[in-house]
Amino acid sequence: MTDATMTAINDAVALGRQGNTEQAREALAALWNSIGADGDPLHRCILGHYMADLHDHAADALTWDVRALDAAEALTDERTQRLDASLTVRGFYPSLHLNLADNYRRLGAFDTAQRHVDAARARLDALSEDGYGDTVRAGISHVEAALAEGSTDRLPTH
Repeated sequence: MTDATMTAINDAVALGRQGNTEQAREALAALWNSIGADGDPLHRCILGHYMADLHDHAADALTWDVRALDAAEALTDERTQRLDASLTVRGFYPSLHLNLADNYRRLGAFDTAQRHVDAARARLDALSEDGYGDTVRAGISHVEAALAEGSTDRLPTH
């Protein structure tokens, strides 16, 4: 069964990856408005996660990453597995917390950033030993190193 909303999200993400950031943000914002704040948590989680990546300022990205985490709290494995049988909600959390940690770090909220790094690390067992898992683990290491340096600079990986 085709999920038209996921197709639209993926189309918007593709625009962003092609360098059409503003067009991608507009498309995702329109989808967010159609989904609504109480809509399908899977759609809200994935859309928020991708929308955050389209913002240069950490405060703007943080807004969307918080929305993604909030949606994940309402998500079930049954729902994620209708999209892809290999997905679990637990597997979303390392990346969600990593992104929150990086946003808080960039905003200078180092203690809060560290709590999200710790939350991401605590859930790493949910990730496979594959490219995606390696990317998230490397991201956590990069954010931890930046925290240790007290850096608020944008990282090339985020």
